[in-house]
Amino acid sequence: MIKLGNLILVLIVLQMHLAYSKTISICHDCDVKSIQKGISMAVDFDTLLIKKGTYKEFNIVIDKPLTLLGQNYPIVDGEDQGEIIRIISDHVTIDGLFLINVGTSYTSDHAAIRVVKSSFFLIQNVVLEKLFFGIYLEKSDHGKVYHNKIIGDAIDEYNSGNGIQLWYSKNIEIDRNIVQGVRDGIYLEFSDNITINNNISSNNLRYGLHFMFSNDDIYTNNTFKNNGAGVAVMFSKRIKMYQNQFLENWGTAAYGMLLKEINDAEISGNTFKENTIGINIEGSNRIRYTNNHFVNNGWAIKVLGACYSNTFEHNNFLYNSFDISYNSKLNDNVFNENYWSDYTGYDLDDNGIGDVPYRPVKLFSYIVNRTPETIILLRSLFMDIIDFSEKVSPVFTPDNLMDARPLMKKI
Repeated sequence: MIKLGNLILVLIVLQMHLAYSKTISICHDCDVKSIQKGISMAVDFDTLLIKKGTYKEFNIVIDKPLTLLGQNYPIVDGEDQGEIIRIISDHVTIDGLFLINVGTSYTSDHAAIRVVKSSFFLIQNVVLEKLFFGIYLEKSDHGKVYHNKIIGDAIDEYNSGNGIQLWYSKNIEIDRNIVQGVRDGIYLEFSDNITINNNISSNNLRYGLHFMFSNDDIYTNNTFKNNGAGVAVMFSKRIKMYQNQFLENWGTAAYGMLLKEINDAEISGNTFKENTIGINIEGSNRIRYTNNHFVNNGWAIKVLGACYSNTFEHNNFLYNSFDISYNSKLNDNVFNENYWSDYTGYDLDDNGIGDVPYRPVKLFSYIVNRTPETIILLRSLFMDIIDFSEKVSPVFTPDNLMDARPLMKKI
């Protein structure tokens, strides 16, 4: 732990550096014509003012605390040669640049901006196009990636990279970015205490957001739309997912969100609309699903094996082909006080709670799980009859899987 006296000393030294820092102008008519030369001339905490123009440079290394400030979005063209900017120092700011033409490689993850073992960095107001990887954070911490626009033109997964990637990083804020046309919009691996807010991740080849082995992260108010498979959260703990929108992730292997081996998470206030599957759940336990809206999905929630002690409460299930799908006759999860648009019960005491429990798992969903081709019978009278018979006397679906207190009005 840093002592108060030491912290004050660090702040004083930092203020002295800032007081004596200078601005170096870079342009084709200036004394300094290249970004890399400006970096080599600068001293700690200087600002490089990069004026409008095109700078054909790559493998730019920032090895000291600096601010690179673009004026009217100067273009830095990597000419497909490799990485464009690599940060290997603490206290670096990149602001207002337009980076294009990152080199594609099958052996190296070339990025437009890579941050390596650095702290207290800020990457903001940057536009990235014609990229392999966009912004790549590697073993870095206490940084912010804010208000950037990352536009890829990926066609195949094998030769495309991710928009924003974090690897073994922590305490990072990812806020107000637009990411599209890459493999995964935002990718986290072994990265803890990450905050992901107010981003729009759409039209990506695979996932809008992808977690792997990352704990204690939170993502709120993001929009994930029309991605190849949706959002995947895997092998992670204590993830909080609030107020996000999962829209139009539609296809034979698509879903709004995939949960695999997730424990002790909170999923609240999200909207899952027009996805093949709203949430696909496998091996995930002790998760609270509250105040979510499942609207016009093929399956609102599809539960595969080994999901225990989960709670579904105060959610809206509106006009989904199937509200809940189960592949087991065992149920250890609680459904309580949700609104179901297919509920046809009554409320004689007028307390807002249905007097008859609702069974959300249809026999037809059980049949479709085992024989997908039968989906063509979805709206047939025969299917309505067997669903009714299963509701009256459950044989193939869990007999204790019910909402004993279904709501009469939407949340």
